[in-house]
Amino acid sequence: MSSKALGIDIGGTGIKGALVDVSSGELLSERMKIPTPEGGEPQDIVDTVERLVEQLGAPGRRIPLGVCFPAVIADGVTLSAANVSKAWIGLDAERLFERALGRDIHFVNDADAAGYAEARYGAAKHSKGLTILTTLGTGIGSALIHDGVLIPNSELGHLEIGGVDYETKASNSAREREDLSWEDWAARLQLYYSQLERLFSPRLFLVGGGVSKEYRSFLPLLTLKTPIMPAALRNNAGIMGAAALAA
Repeated sequence: MSSKALGIDIGGTGIKGALVDVSSGELLSERMKIPTPEGGEPQDIVDTVERLVEQLGAPGRRIPLGVCFPAVIADGVTLSAANVSKAWIGLDAERLFERALGRDIHFVNDADAAGYAEARYGAAKHSKGLTILTTLGTGIGSALIHDGVLIPNSELGHLEIGGVDYETKASNSAREREDLSWEDWAARLQLYYSQLERLFSPRLFLVGGGVSKEYRSFLPLLTLKTPIMPAALRNNAGIMGAAALAA
């Protein structure tokens, strides 16, 4: 396995990248970021990723390259699209990137990349059994890691509770939209995580997303059998996970 890899994290507002020491998770270059092109159209994003890879100045095409993206990905095809153009749905995106970049890539869902990074370098590094990462943001992203092995495309934000897609009730955007108090939002999170607990019996829950910086305001309000704690790697998780999976 290569000791170095490039990681690219494509988001709805920014595309970030860095060279990573995959043995330690340390960034070997400055983390660079370019705004995501307005509208998030496929060719515009591919062109931006190509520019970012050039700016990172990776030493040759022998360095593995991982790209994480906000979509369900099966055999390189994007089956959904979150905060980017719907033109991505059903697109053979992995091949599109590989043709533009002139190299093979490892293409993975963004929450899966973040979860893998947390299991390898972060808050779940020493956890055995099943770890479930959830990212609380515009929706709810998720990743399942069992004994260090990624189980891709879990999409647990779409779990139906009370007849509704529950990320519409328990995401951070729902909290902001409805101006919920931390206590009222925690009550919804309690229902959500209790359901995950009943279905999966995990050993650890991790909570990511920007709101995780304020975890002291809501995690202590939850009563679960499973330990629940904030993710550790924050904005670097997708880059680190994509690089590690590529390597």
